[in-house]
Amino acid sequence: MGEYGVVPEAGAVRFERILPGPIERVWSYLTDSERRGTWLAAGPMELCVGGAVELHFRQGELSPHAQPTPERYRTADGDNCVSGRITRCEPPTLLSYTWGEGTGDASEVTFELIPQGEEVRLVLTHRRLGDRATMVNVAGSWHTHLAILSDRLADAEPRPFWSTHARAEREYAGRLPVG
Repeated sequence: MGEYGVVPEAGAVRFERILPGPIERVWSYLTDSERRGTWLAAGPMELCVGGAVELHFRQGELSPHAQPTPERYRTADGDNCVSGRITRCEPPTLLSYTWGEGTGDASEVTFELIPQGEEVRLVLTHRRLGDRATMVNVAGSWHTHLAILSDRLADAEPRPFWSTHARAEREYAGRLPVG
């Protein structure tokens, strides 16, 4: 398992992380709005197949390190909302939902949690990503959000979002296959 995500199939990126457990705690960081809001995005989530998902992103608030939002993300600096529907829900080991419903090009994100002693292996796969530019952006974003989740679960101060994201996105631009 490497630090960086991989491309397991066309139009998809996958990440694996070993996180401090127990599994129920990690599950709560995926599903509880308040906890999810500390590393990804707060918002309601109906935990049943077909249930609605709303993710309200406020990346600048994920860390105490204040940084200006890069120009190309300024429209997302307020309250960027992503909506979707739960496609699979098997607490506390599997959660999958569509991402960006209503945009005409919804993708799907899946979280798998596997207990490993006192730790938990998280496998995140984001599928149905349109083009390479989207994959680079999504990979850099998930890389950064998962780093902050790791910080939160380890009771460490979360790293700054925007500078971490910029480094990750540059790295993925060089790592992800072209074509």
